[in-house]
Amino acid sequence: MDNNDILIRLRYALDIKNKEMLEIFKLGGKEVTKDELIKILTKSKDEYDDEVEVEVEETEDQIKCNNKMLELFLNGFITFKRGKQDPKPEQVESPVSPEKSANNMLLKKLKVALQLTTEDMLDILDEGGIAVSKGELGAILRKEGHRNYKVCGDNFARKFLRGLAVKHRA
Repeated sequence: MDNNDILIRLRYALDIKNKEMLEIFKLGGKEVTKDELIKILTKSKDEYDDEVEVEVEETEDQIKCNNKMLELFLNGFITFKRGKQDPKPEQVESPVSPEKSANNMLLKKLKVALQLTTEDMLDILDEGGIAVSKGELGAILRKEGHRNYKVCGDNFARKFLRGLAVKHRA
């Protein structure tokens, strides 16, 4: 699952409109035009899961969403949902590394933006069709480099977004 797929699924799960998407990107510090947004939210045919049979035209003008762009969107989403907060003096924003797991970042930032508790996240994962213990979820939410840190797989993130869609669209 690539970052474009994450944005598409998140947009569907939370029923975010194009205008709101543009505002969220702006709040995160990235200016995106409506045309660019459409290209970001376009999926090529080979990216669809086997479980979904959809006819999609191949386009060469798709904009690939990298980890930095996804993080800016998620930061903007936190601001969109919770309001602007001034950073604390000792708080330093960590730079995004290309190999950093986008799925772990997604879960952490959605937990903050939607003000989810661990129990809420476990319920969402259960709705998505995956049973997880508090310990497993805690390992995924840990800081990279911690001895108990666990990388979040695509299937786990996909099930979380599916559960989020069930919770928010029902």
